[in-house]
Amino acid sequence: MERVILTHLRIATRKSPLALWQAEYVAAELIRLHPGLTTELVRITTRGDKILDVPLAKVGGKGLFTKEIDEALVDGRADLAVHSMKDVPTELPAGMSIRAIPERADPRDAVATRTGGALSSLPAGSRIGTSSLRRLCQLKARYPSFEFVSVRGSVQTRLDKVGHEVDAVILAAAGVKRLGIADRMHEFL
Repeated sequence: MERVILTHLRIATRKSPLALWQAEYVAAELIRLHPGLTTELVRITTRGDKILDVPLAKVGGKGLFTKEIDEALVDGRADLAVHSMKDVPTELPAGMSIRAIPERADPRDAVATRTGGALSSLPAGSRIGTSSLRRLCQLKARYPSFEFVSVRGSVQTRLDKVGHEVDAVILAAAGVKRLGIADRMHEFL
């Protein structure tokens, strides 16, 4: 079989600012490693991007944020896809494989509160927003006096809910650092 060398790569990604940052990072690294390569981002809206009023744990389904992007690979609209590892199902669709994983960024959680203080400084009954089932379970065990609510949307959308819909929001430290807004966090867990 003859090996085909591509000089232009179409990279499938979600449209959120964080997903675009990740795809642009991968594109820049590929260009750094392969001078002369050109790239373009193929922006795709996924089912997970469309359903914002239901907690992720209730929406369920494999590939909530990856299926439509993977379909772009299958139908030839894209040459590769960039996913957040947390969104990748444990069983990959037929014909799909993980070919590279960039170095892991900060694995901690980041907290933004309405008071500007640590999560532990909030009073009992405070409403804490998160979209992660893992975070929810860990935080319920550590802070049983808080009320936990599902918040969905982009990082900025979730931050905008602080002080209005929730008293604090828990986000991925890697994401807020990548977006250049770590200074808006009040604590890292």
